[in-house]
This record gives sequence, C-alpha cells and structure tokens, in this order.
Amino acid sequence: MLISIITINYNNHLGLECTVESVQNQTYTNFEHIIIDGGSADGSKEYLESQNDKINYWISEPDNGIYNAMNKGIKVAKGEYLFFLNSGDDFVNSKALQSIAQSLSGEDIIYFNINQVSNFRKVKVKQVPSELSFSYLYHDLPPHQSTFIKKKLFNDYGNYDESLKIVADWKFLILALLKYNATYKHIDKVFTNFYLGGVSSNSESFKLMQAEREIVLNKEFPILLNDLKYKYTLERIIRGLRKSKKIQLLIKLGLINKL
Repeated sequence: MLISIITINYNNHLGLECTVESVQNQTYTNFEHIIIDGGSADGSKEYLESQNDKINYWISEPDNGIYNAMNKGIKVAKGEYLFFLNSGDDFVNSKALQSIAQSLSGEDIIYFNINQVSNFRKVKVKQVPSELSFSYLYHDLPPHQSTFIKKKLFNDYGNYDESLKIVADWKFLILALLKYNATYKHIDKVFTNFYLGGVSSNSESFKLMQAEREIVLNKEFPILLNDLKYKYTLERIIRGLRKSKKIQLLIKLGLINKL
C-alpha cells in the first residue's frame, strides 16, 4: 500500500533538511515524498534541487497560504493514504513508519498520539482519545502530523477550504467525521515529533482560530453549537458555586450534596 507523505515549506531551510532526512532514513519504503515549497528565498529551493533524485515530486513557487500548499500536494498524491509531515517535524526514529504500517487497515482516518517538543526540547506526549465526540472536536483534533487520511475522502468531499487561514484541516476532519460519518481508528502509539512554535501553536493566532471555528460551526452545526454553548454556561455556573463560601458551608453542614 502506497503512502503519500506531503511536506509543505516556506523559508525554513534547516527544518526542511531535518524533515527530508527523517523521511529518507525510514526503513519502510512504500511511500512517495511530495514537497510543496512556497517560493522560499532562504536556500530551500537549492536544497531541493540537490535532493532531486531522492524526492518523488517537488515544486517551488509562490502560493496562497498553508492550505493552498497542502491542496497542491493532495492534487498530485497517488497514495491510498495521505500523511502531512510539515517542514521541521520528523519521525521518532528510522523504524517509525515500519512500526505503524500494519495499523493502516482500511479505515478512512487513522490517528496516533504525538510527541510535542517545546523550545527547550522538553517532550510531552499528546494523548488523543480513542472515541471522538463533538465536545472534543469543538476544542481540538488529532494532529495532522499523526493522522493518515484516505485520498478518497478528498476526492469525495473536496480539499481544504482555502478561505480559512488556520482551521481548514480541522474543518475537513469535523465534516468528514460528523457530517459524512467517515470511519476512524485510534492507535495508542507515538511515531512523530511536532515542534511547538508554528502558526497553530502561536498564542497570537488563538483568537483567529476561535473566530474561524465559530464561523464553520455556525454554518454546519448550529443546533449542536447552541447546545454546547449552553453546556459550557452551566459548567461555568457550577464552578462558581463550588467556590462560594456559603455553598461550601451548606455542604459541610450536610444541608446540600456536594456539587
């Protein structure tokens, strides 16, 4: 089974080298590596030229953002599963793909846990739930650096929404899972490293992320979103009551049950 590994890059020469080396060192070889560079001016293009015989497909030209670049990769991908390993991220070791290849057993979306590496090289494993819910997907999603998506899903439902700046991959997954009932499976393993500091992990992008998610949910799932907002309102009220000294006294006296 062919896997398409898609890497996007823009002016991250050192990160690109790290990712390419990690891919080329894999013992599992039934994959194609596609690199979409956004017309970098930091030597990335020259590096890609030097690796021309080792990379299945690459292009270096201006694009219209992250998701436009990803869509370019999707368009040329030939694999049954697509996997996005962006510039700077890498596999945990040379046997990483080999160790999880047998887990790609036919589900539409297959996702794993991931190492989150801080600027101080501290590693924290991000655990992803085995059972997905609307409540979880409202806030988060399986990282694309640990998620395999069938090419057929993009053929059937369309590519990433390029009108969104930061949550198009989240929109694609939430629609595939909740609207189109895509099958999914979680594997409790780690095989990739994600280095914090990119667009999605930038605190300045949090407000934009929230705003774009609200736009998507108001359009696609307005009733579910209303219910979820009501749930969180009740939870805030309960948290406030728990901190109330009067409520704590009534609980201590046994006049009401613990909240």
